[in-house]
Amino acid sequence: MGIIRYIKDEMEIIKERDPAIKSSMEVFLYPSFKAIIRYRIAHYLYKKKRYFLARWFSQRTARKTGIEIHPGATIGKGLFIDHGIGVVIGETAIIGDNVTLYQGVTLGGTGKEQGKRHPTIGNNVMISAGAKVLGSFTIGENSKIGAGSVVLTEVPPNSTVVGVPGRVVKRDNVKIPREDLDQVHLPDPVQQAMQKLKSENDCLKGELEKINKRFEELESKIKELSDNK
Repeated sequence: MGIIRYIKDEMEIIKERDPAIKSSMEVFLYPSFKAIIRYRIAHYLYKKKRYFLARWFSQRTARKTGIEIHPGATIGKGLFIDHGIGVVIGETAIIGDNVTLYQGVTLGGTGKEQGKRHPTIGNNVMISAGAKVLGSFTIGENSKIGAGSVVLTEVPPNSTVVGVPGRVVKRDNVKIPREDLDQVHLPDPVQQAMQKLKSENDCLKGELEKINKRFEELESKIKELSDNK
């Protein structure tokens, strides 16, 4: 594909997915457009093992657009980054075709893996604002990740994920049964530990009150015996 054809295709993608764009010229002001075009150049340099130049180019792009894409990442056709401030895409991330990312999305690692450290995103995936996908696993095609979710494990295709940690609430347009997943009352280990501590404390207070009452009864009986003597 020639560079002119590629640029035209990227312009059409942005105009199609962002209703705020009213003219073709506005696309040239769009951070996503700049970031993706410059990523392609940096990625070309990276594949040629011009690592320093590739990183220098990508870091300049990050400063200009607020979108940080490592030149080693592999990105398919039709990536759309809406607004884009705070988007981070790691070195070993793999992104399929027609993927949409919103501002604040991170495709990162946990710091524990070696080699492939970042997620693989299938085709036609949407990742909403502020979501974090951390680790070397796959987000299945046609899936949606809710805003602010933190995804730490693999997601099957055609799924909807929300929450912290991220959990599947729909699969193939069918809701996951409530008994299997409660997205409103998500588990909170700290709150659970505090509640357990409170219950144990209440139990201990009850036992102490019983002991004190028993001592008072004994004292009363001892006093009665002393008075009778």
